[in-house]
Amino acid sequence: MCLLTFLPSGVNPDIAALRNGARVNRDGHGFAVVTDTGILVGRGMDAEQVIDDFSAVRSRNPHHPALFHSRYATHGAVSIDNCHPFRLGRDNRTVLAHNGILPRRVQPAPYDPRSDTRIAAETYLPRKPFGPYDTIRGRRCLESWLGTSKLVLLTVDPSFNENAYVFNESAGIWEAGIWYSNPGYRPDTGSGLRRSRAWLYVCEACGDVDFSRRGRYCGRCGWCFHCANIFPHCDCDHRSSTPAAALHRNTIR
Repeated sequence: MCLLTFLPSGVNPDIAALRNGARVNRDGHGFAVVTDTGILVGRGMDAEQVIDDFSAVRSRNPHHPALFHSRYATHGAVSIDNCHPFRLGRDNRTVLAHNGILPRRVQPAPYDPRSDTRIAAETYLPRKPFGPYDTIRGRRCLESWLGTSKLVLLTVDPSFNENAYVFNESAGIWEAGIWYSNPGYRPDTGSGLRRSRAWLYVCEACGDVDFSRRGRYCGRCGWCFHCANIFPHCDCDHRSSTPAAALHRNTIR
């Protein structure tokens, strides 16, 4: 399900929350911190090392926005190259990180090792298909394209009005001054089985956690765990939508 964390200017990270998110989302980690001279980016497969690096960088640059991301792979190889954040095109002044599943337009073709977010950052979003991202129209169009997923953009490009943008912010959670894309930052309270498979039961659309769910849909909002669309706009093959088949597909996302 990934966990995307955004820290506004002057806010320190909750290290325990980052570790909770990394414990469930183990497919790579990364951060970006805006500084007086640019954006510092770090990535790695070792959660503890990346969190320590982020904490150190953040402590030296507390007066600007920052983000942290822990990945659960749905598309693309599990590799450092697919760790968020990504540059927007070839511009070192702007980076983005994402939580969720993006539309088919940017999903990788067979044998393409890139993730959907990486493809979007490298080839699709740099063209500004929705117009400038810091305009009302541009924001609304981008958020509509994102659907139920969320995206954080950090920039020092003077053509932007702000250094930080959180798209689909209302779908996330603000706690102690920090924005989280879903409840994955919270400590585990269930059994060992629930901890190891918690990602199966967290809805990326509304954040609901339902350990009794057996079908493909979130019981609260109708989000499909397989195709990431809200019911009845699910585009899955309903003829194979038995609970057992749905659970199997969820397991291999």
